Amino acid sequence: MSAVPEPSAAPGPPGGPWALPRLVVAAPASGHGKTTVTTGLLAALRRRGLAVSPHKVGPDYIDPGYHALAAGRPGRNLDPWLVGEELVAPLLRHGASVPVPADVAVVEGVMGLHDGAVGRAGYASTAHVATLVDAPVLLVLDTTAQGRSAAALVLGMRAFDPAVRIGGVILNRVGSPRHETLLRDALAEVAVPVLGAVTRAVEVAAPARHLGLVPVAERAPESLAVVEALAGLVEATVDLDAVLALARSAPPLTVDAWDPATAVGGPAGGDRPVVAVAAGAAFTFSYAETAELLTAAGATVAPFDPLRDPALPAGTRAVVIGGGFPEVHVEALSANTGLRAELAGFAGPVVAECAGLLYLGRSLDGVPMCGRLDHQARMTGRLTLGYRDAVAATDSPVHPAGEPVRGHEFHRTVTDPGHGDRPAWRWDGTGHGFVTGQVHASYLHTHWAGHPRAARRLVEAAAR
Repeated sequence: MSAVPEPSAAPGPPGGPWALPRLVVAAPASGHGKTTVTTGLLAALRRRGLAVSPHKVGPDYIDPGYHALAAGRPGRNLDPWLVGEELVAPLLRHGASVPVPADVAVVEGVMGLHDGAVGRAGYASTAHVATLVDAPVLLVLDTTAQGRSAAALVLGMRAFDPAVRIGGVILNRVGSPRHETLLRDALAEVAVPVLGAVTRAVEVAAPARHLGLVPVAERAPESLAVVEALAGLVEATVDLDAVLALARSAPPLTVDAWDPATAVGGPAGGDRPVVAVAAGAAFTFSYAETAELLTAAGATVAPFDPLRDPALPAGTRAVVIGGGFPEVHVEALSANTGLRAELAGFAGPVVAECAGLLYLGRSLDGVPMCGRLDHQARMTGRLTLGYRDAVAATDSPVHPAGEPVRGHEFHRTVTDPGHGDRPAWRWDGTGHGFVTGQVHASYLHTHWAGHPRAARRLVEAAAR
């Protein structure tokens, strides 16, 4: 490998053209090794002294945790369904600009290259996002039991949507040097560069369970060891100079960066109410923009760990409890009786998504939880997964009744009952979730960059 490349031009103000090198890592389907390659690329480029901005297509929370560990800055999501097409490139520019301007941005795709919202002709797919941010695609290809047909597959993917530029391929799970030569020769026939080849013998994998990879927060320092191993794997098997050259082929970004202060319309009040945000191993699902929006709306954001902290942060006037894996930590959550009791009687606004919904209920798999909501939850063998077109069914601290909101579900639990007399949402003709007093809780995950009024509304409620 050659010397450290020249950094990209600094972006200066949020507007104006920025020649940000960037690429999208995609695959023909899930399971080809996108996360392995992306995480390794991020870490390897960082080892070269580059500031690397990590991004993930879709609503996934777990992969960005590995990205953040590899890049040393927050992993951020790019999802047209959750935030709208018009915000995808501005959010990329924002993420690549803070805390310092990035030298290169790497975007990991979701599922197969052209797989998006069901029935929406590729909307919110990796290909869709690649066109929105005008970035070349680096295709990761699982070559197990494939020979020359791999070239036909890549050629078909390249021809399927001419607006998506496949600039190179990384061969994954290559069986032998002879196998690699066969694959390289076949791809040369269709003029697709091979930028790396990873053999089956040197694969590195992070452990998985019922909803995907185990989150970084649950596995440190093991997670760091995985990331370091992936960096070494990519350094040994991928032509990083060729990858950077591909990233530099992206044209300048001309959109303005997304700005949380502009999105919320400035601070809602002058006293900066404390908004406590659940964190720690049991509550790892949160978009970086949530805290940025709350701060811009005038709140002081204070993280707390329901597994360890005996009480809410001092002065807390609102609480946000996002997603995660309470079912894995149910006994420890239940044992923290002081915090459970405080949340059961907390008088301020509370917003809970998925894991937060389970934590606020009476019990989870028979183990006592906070008892703030009158439901019991349990694990099932059925995965509920998908985008949702929802409408706020009841006025709450975050949404006025009638507001349309797009979100997604991702869980293997159910609650009994499934919703309260005053549901949080309606979609498909059915109520979902609970609004009880100042509590808004449901399975629906939302991205507040797409609905910034939610942050301001919560801070206003906290200030009152």
